[in-house]
Amino acid sequence: MELKGLKSGTDVRGTAVEGYGSEVNLGKAEVRAIADAFAAWLRPRVKGNVVAVGGDSRLSTADIKAIVADALTDAGYDVKDCGLCSTPSMFMTTKFPEIGACAAVMVTASHHPAEKNGLKFFLPSGGLEGAQISEIIELAERGEKLTGKQKGSVETGDFMCYYCDFLVNKVREATGEDKPLVGMKIVVDAGNGAGAFYPERVLKPLGADTSGSQFLEPDGNFPNHIPNPENPQAMESISAATVAAKADLGVIFDTDVDRAAIVAPDGSEINRNSLIALISAILLKDEKGATIVTDSVTSDGLREFIVSHGGKHHRFKRGYKNVIDEAIRLNGEGVNAPLAIETSGHAALRENYFLDDGAYLVTRIIIEAVRMKKAGKSLLSLISDLHTAKESLEVRLSFSTTDWKNLGAFVIESLKKLKKPELIVAPDNYEGVRVSVPSLKGWFLVRMSVHDPIMPINIESDLTGGAVKIAELLYSFLSAFEGLNCANLEKAIR
Repeated sequence: MELKGLKSGTDVRGTAVEGYGSEVNLGKAEVRAIADAFAAWLRPRVKGNVVAVGGDSRLSTADIKAIVADALTDAGYDVKDCGLCSTPSMFMTTKFPEIGACAAVMVTASHHPAEKNGLKFFLPSGGLEGAQISEIIELAERGEKLTGKQKGSVETGDFMCYYCDFLVNKVREATGEDKPLVGMKIVVDAGNGAGAFYPERVLKPLGADTSGSQFLEPDGNFPNHIPNPENPQAMESISAATVAAKADLGVIFDTDVDRAAIVAPDGSEINRNSLIALISAILLKDEKGATIVTDSVTSDGLREFIVSHGGKHHRFKRGYKNVIDEAIRLNGEGVNAPLAIETSGHAALRENYFLDDGAYLVTRIIIEAVRMKKAGKSLLSLISDLHTAKESLEVRLSFSTTDWKNLGAFVIESLKKLKKPELIVAPDNYEGVRVSVPSLKGWFLVRMSVHDPIMPINIESDLTGGAVKIAELLYSFLSAFEGLNCANLEKAIR
């Protein structure tokens, strides 16, 4: 059985539903083989015998979850069936003594289309690394499984209650009040994913008015918009809902609630650079001199903002696990790095196990919103000095060669060596090549996608027409490389 193609970074992901134009490659047999292999891989690495299993609202989640639970119980584990839940809550089952899980499995494919699904695995130390996923897949391809074990049990229950109580108590402890959100209206867009618990079981018990919240019903067809805080239509939808409800705050989650973005009362979006700036400003109030670790595509304005608020900006690689691992590494070397955050909305705080948790991020922001409201100030005032570039472009180039990895690396190295007086290569870059273009008051970043044969390009400029001029400069260089398709860059110019 060929399963290596199902590895997607630190996840397993594939097509699980027929009828969408793609061949099913994460069917019952594949899921069972991987679940059997995980059970065998896990046994020598943990002392406990309880494994939590949960999933999001996807069409195939219930079937996959049942297969995983059956494989685990056949291997002798006792399973806690958590039903519909968020990815962060599944990790937390390994931390709550009431559950006592030695590992957890989450069935999700994040914001990907309805026919997709996947598996995420957790130990008490965190999510599995890519190398560990490869080990499990190799075992699965060999048909590895535990035999001769007494079949374990399955307990179904409301295990999300412990996670919801954890978030509620976080707010109560920080504010010193039982219902600190009385008088606040917060609307939530769950995108028909797993996030409906947040308005119902976190915000309402704290006194918030959540009327106007939308798409709370779990529906794996995702009929309203893609459940993704980076999706323009999704952000337009929550912005409109926030304004229509005259809310103090709008909140949007992705399908499995490990990412989030927020919206101000006037409908302005607080995501990507502005979201990073907001949580950085909150943390830097108490952590002067702290290092904020981000991915590579953040703006120059964000760096200036972090420095002006007494922090240091460590711009690292794209990929939320890369950012988290880098923050953990820095802390291990004695660097005070309380936050690892990607422009995608993945945010992991040191105070919360460096777990990327959209609901925890929003909870932390809401605590600050309560404090600001009492002081007669708005949350937006915290980022009023964040400079946003006048123009920005994001273009993705494809390859017409199977040797795209080597070609991509060659293109990037060639860019680094390009000698032009108007170009200044950033000295502290960890991914691709980032170049300042002072004459056009801008910059560009050219990098390779983490997993796909794609070369993303980010451009910003503070001059009208500057972003297009930078794109023209890049096109004149990149179009000379055979095998690199520059049509999208040409389209951006025209």
